[in-house]
Amino acid sequence: MNSVSSRKQHQLFKAVEVSCCVKYFLFGFNIIFWLLGAAFLGIGLWAWTEKGVLSNMASITDLGGFDPVWLFIVVGGVMFILGFAGCIGALRENTLLLKFFSVFLGLIFFLELTAGILTFVFKDWIKDQLNFFINNNVKAYRDDIDLQNLIDFTQEYWSCCGAHGPNDWNLNIYFNCTEFNPSRERCGVPFSCCVKDPAEDVLNTQCGYDVRLQGELDQQKYIHTKGCVGQFERWLQDNLIIVAGVFVGIALLQIFGICLAQNLVSDVKAVKANW
Repeated sequence: MNSVSSRKQHQLFKAVEVSCCVKYFLFGFNIIFWLLGAAFLGIGLWAWTEKGVLSNMASITDLGGFDPVWLFIVVGGVMFILGFAGCIGALRENTLLLKFFSVFLGLIFFLELTAGILTFVFKDWIKDQLNFFINNNVKAYRDDIDLQNLIDFTQEYWSCCGAHGPNDWNLNIYFNCTEFNPSRERCGVPFSCCVKDPAEDVLNTQCGYDVRLQGELDQQKYIHTKGCVGQFERWLQDNLIIVAGVFVGIALLQIFGICLAQNLVSDVKAVKANW
């Protein structure tokens, strides 16, 4: 009789044991989450220390002095802490850490959903901010090498020039067309606005000189005449499915992580209830 009773108790304990698959899958999930957090945190701390492109963005955004570098530090720090809590919680089967992980991951998911809705509602304001950002970057083009590289990369990647067109470069003291501008770059544009010639092996950094003295049709032979704001909108529309897929994928991963954590909490509670 005792043998039968012992066997039943063993089977009952075995039936409610913690799933190793869930436990180590959650651990692996959090390792990736933790490493991404460490990467964001590292980038943020590096930018804050070096006062490079990310730090200098504060001077050319209309966000009340908010420094975008802190966004990297905060996001990286939160991801680092959550990933660490999830890893330790999964390995140690600590329900408090697992609950902390799932609650805060759920909060992040809610904030992302809210941000997505606000982005759609205030899309005109975001467009104005992008326009403001590019025009202020145009003004400061020669003042900071990091910002200069940023605007050059943007114009080359999206095959654009200025926020709305090449004439936006009148905002820059070196490129404006005023009569008293002594700069050799007067009435020109940066080389990143130029239409690239595949036959050229060496980059011609003077290809934009005097180009805005010509008519618009003639300008199109040498430079991109579309603005970066419009090109960005067009890129977003052309890649809408990919962009939406990335955001949906991130959301599903977060929901998956919450489900794994809650499943593991239930398993741990069930095992403790049978002790």
